[in-house]
Amino acid sequence: MNFATWSLRNPSAAILIFILLTFAGLWGFHKLNVQDFPDMDLPMVNVSLSQPGAAPEQLETEVARKAEDALANLQLLRHTYTTISRGNVSIVVEFALEKKLSDAVADVKDALDSIRGDLPPDLLEPQVTKVELGADNPTVTYAVSASTMSEEELSWYVDNTLGKKIMSVRGVGQFTRLGGVNREIQVQVDPLKLNALGVTATDISQTIKEIQQENSGGRGQLGGAEQGVRTINTMKTVEELKRLPISLTNGETLRLEQVANVIDTHAERTQSALLDGKPAIGFKVLRSKGFDETRLATDIDVTLKEITKQNPNVTVHLIRSSVPRILEQYEGSMNMLYEGAILAIIVIFFFLRDWRATLIGAIALPLSIIPTFAFMSWANFSINTITLLAMAVVVGVLVDDAIVEVENIARHQRMGKSVKQATIDAVNEIALAVIATTATLVVVFLPTAMMGGIPGLVFKQFGWTLVIAVLISLLVARIITPMTAVFLLKPVAHEEKEGKLLPLYLKAASWCLIHRKTTLAAGTLFFIVSVSLVAFLPSGFIPASNESMTFVNIETPPGSSLVTTQKKSEEVREAIKNVAGVAQIFTIIGTATPGDGGGMALGEVRKATLMVVFSESRPTQIEIEQKIREKLQSIAGIKYSTGAGGPGEKFQILLTGDDSNALASSARAIEKDIRSLGYLSGVTSTASLEQQEIQITPDNIQASERGISTKTIGETLRIALAGDYDQVLPKLNLDQRQLGIRVMLPPELRADPDTLANLRIHSKDGLVPLKSLADIELRSAPSQILRIDRKQQISISADLGGHSLGAALEDVKKLPSMRALPSSVQIIEGGDAEIMVDLFTGFIIALLTGVFCVYAVLVLLFKDWLQPITILSAVPLSVGGAFVALLLGGSELSLPALIGLVMLLGIVTKNSILLVDFAIISLQQPHESKNAAILDASGKRARPVLMTSVAMIAGMLPLALGFGGDASFRQPMAIAVIGGLITSTALSLLVVPVVFSYMTGFEARIKKRFKFSPEPITSAA
Repeated sequence: MNFATWSLRNPSAAILIFILLTFAGLWGFHKLNVQDFPDMDLPMVNVSLSQPGAAPEQLETEVARKAEDALANLQLLRHTYTTISRGNVSIVVEFALEKKLSDAVADVKDALDSIRGDLPPDLLEPQVTKVELGADNPTVTYAVSASTMSEEELSWYVDNTLGKKIMSVRGVGQFTRLGGVNREIQVQVDPLKLNALGVTATDISQTIKEIQQENSGGRGQLGGAEQGVRTINTMKTVEELKRLPISLTNGETLRLEQVANVIDTHAERTQSALLDGKPAIGFKVLRSKGFDETRLATDIDVTLKEITKQNPNVTVHLIRSSVPRILEQYEGSMNMLYEGAILAIIVIFFFLRDWRATLIGAIALPLSIIPTFAFMSWANFSINTITLLAMAVVVGVLVDDAIVEVENIARHQRMGKSVKQATIDAVNEIALAVIATTATLVVVFLPTAMMGGIPGLVFKQFGWTLVIAVLISLLVARIITPMTAVFLLKPVAHEEKEGKLLPLYLKAASWCLIHRKTTLAAGTLFFIVSVSLVAFLPSGFIPASNESMTFVNIETPPGSSLVTTQKKSEEVREAIKNVAGVAQIFTIIGTATPGDGGGMALGEVRKATLMVVFSESRPTQIEIEQKIREKLQSIAGIKYSTGAGGPGEKFQILLTGDDSNALASSARAIEKDIRSLGYLSGVTSTASLEQQEIQITPDNIQASERGISTKTIGETLRIALAGDYDQVLPKLNLDQRQLGIRVMLPPELRADPDTLANLRIHSKDGLVPLKSLADIELRSAPSQILRIDRKQQISISADLGGHSLGAALEDVKKLPSMRALPSSVQIIEGGDAEIMVDLFTGFIIALLTGVFCVYAVLVLLFKDWLQPITILSAVPLSVGGAFVALLLGGSELSLPALIGLVMLLGIVTKNSILLVDFAIISLQQPHESKNAAILDASGKRARPVLMTSVAMIAGMLPLALGFGGDASFRQPMAIAVIGGLITSTALSLLVVPVVFSYMTGFEARIKKRFKFSPEPITSAA
């Protein structure tokens, strides 16, 4: 069907179609969520296995290895990542992308159920949840203060009032309090009194558990009706608890307050927060997948204002929000879209010098872009950095089809034809070329949407958005452009004079056709030199962005208390608070949560995170972080790292093996060598993360003779020193709240070694001291064990500080310690390095697939096996320009630059098609010679090729110059495209005619030899 002719005969139908498409696009745009990056559905599952109080070494043997072995046989499994800390085993199970997330969750649950009988009986029920990439990045973080509330009251207010209200906001996925305390009732027993009375802390705890409970009593049938029966024996006040009767072994009873101090206090602190050095309580909110972050932040702000109106004594202060950056990126990208479109339209006017023809091109742009939003909404895409990049990219591409048709219509008008006839002849003449160029772009961009791994998930929306936009652009070019040309263009009174540059170009092209070997040799040499430039280009995954804040993560030595970590974090804050650009510092000390062996996850209180918020007028993030690192070098007793948590900031390698000693020694040697590189800072390792622990070794003979089990010893120690597990603590019932009742020794006695040694244990002969039946020693043990794919793992990471990830990898691989690794230790590239390898592999496959698909499409459209090679000969000529531009611009060969190379494949091929299509037509017409026919076609197509290239460059220019917010992601792509277009346009206009000349001669010889005469190629569609 000839759409151009149809639209001219049925303008009302054509207009109606695009009115509907435009309204659908506007409706879709309104529904689209605004995000930073697209949501990604990775088939990853998290398994949490908790055995409160168990040591990491014990959990590795009894839990982790058994779970890993069960998971190892699952179909499409890629990796398992295991983290073992005191009381908990966390396993992240990663599957291949073909695996459905729902199937992955079900398979993991089935695998764990199959080994449930082999796991320790006191292991809590395994928790299996899906992993959402980026789910730990909060939408908003607030600090809360209230002059009329104590810390405990404010903590409860944040949990109960703010938390409930905010969780009711649509789109909130998680609410987490930062800092503060948890109220609980502590029963601090006196060991001397207990010993004298013949009872232990365990007896007291068990007595409270037995009394403080409710039990079902079945059903009753009184008075002919049915009733539920419940036995209630609970206390509701501390005073009642103090009067609780305790039975002694001699039959007597006494009140609890006679042997213990019962106090209403708070649980042992495992986390604290400071705002600019002052105590604070904060909270962070994470969004649910698929919700608009900007709308969510607005709704949360409205909710908080309503709450603070009801309680004016409470002040809520915004610390951090992801929304300003998202809006900055959105507004910057939209401005780039507008500016690129305006520049492209100016280019059209510059070449055609006709406002009517320019208006036709201007109409084509919004009609191609707006309907694309309807598809994006239907496909559940969002407006994010990736899709906006696709839109910015597509501006230059979309205007090309209109430019080609308008320019060709103008050329036919100069032949003396009427506007309508010129339009019909012109659009039919280049129909094949326009369809071929669109098909080429489609098969070039589709592979990027189908890549594997994380890069494929990131660019699924990019590829499909581009494909739909160029397909709609084809419809606009075939339906709207001819119709608007007939209505807007006026007859041309005179033939346009030939430009001054055209004779110079034809003279150069003629010389190249005469000296074909020299031209081809020069083109080949240019390509070889271009490829050699790759060695000089730094490589990376995604360029580091310029955020409005950063994190400083510190670790104190294993065994450090929360107080020690807080002092060190304050020392860090004092050192960096006056760095230029630092406006505010929110510190979170301790990453533990209550629930493990008496209220704290041991080892995690030694960590702290300082959220450093920048002022509006400031140096770049990299510059501020460099100053921060300089300040931190003088602080002893900490390990530190900096960064906002985005890609392009960290270097990481993983060491794996079964020999833990070889693994640890290799890691220490590599860590030392990495520090010697100088430019990598904040070097940290998970090796040697050991802390002291008190190890009790019972004398089995003594214990057996006295009827004492190891379990009894463990329970007695745990309850006396830390209290019972949070999950089984008895509760004191208050209105709308329950408080845990924890039995334990007073703080001053828990720190006394003699108290531990003299703890009494029940035996068949009465109470006996612990020291009489067990050895008590202070030894070192791992505070954390990391594993990957059923092997132990040590991670070494460092801050890149703006340096190239690829260069860092190469330098690290050359280190003596890396070359001297024992055979039992293997290296795995982790983090961005692993993704970078997947990225380059995926893009190489995408490029090769694109080239093959382009060739196949061109063969089908042109019905020729050789001329598609002519068209593709322009592609190598673009590579050198892209690499030179990246070198001059100081950009890495990273993901956005690779996008630029894929784009060049489509754009350069598109320009080459215009040239070859006309050359084929020209050969079918009478000319003095083959070279004359080729020169005629080259002369006719030089201007539209130049116009489309200049328009594309103009559209990319704002991106390349870094306008519009943080352009770190967009800029390398634009630089690569502009550089590649400059060289490919200049060289392809000279080299492609030469290759065409060779191919037509080769084709003629083949036809002559095999007496083959294919049907002639036509250009109608």
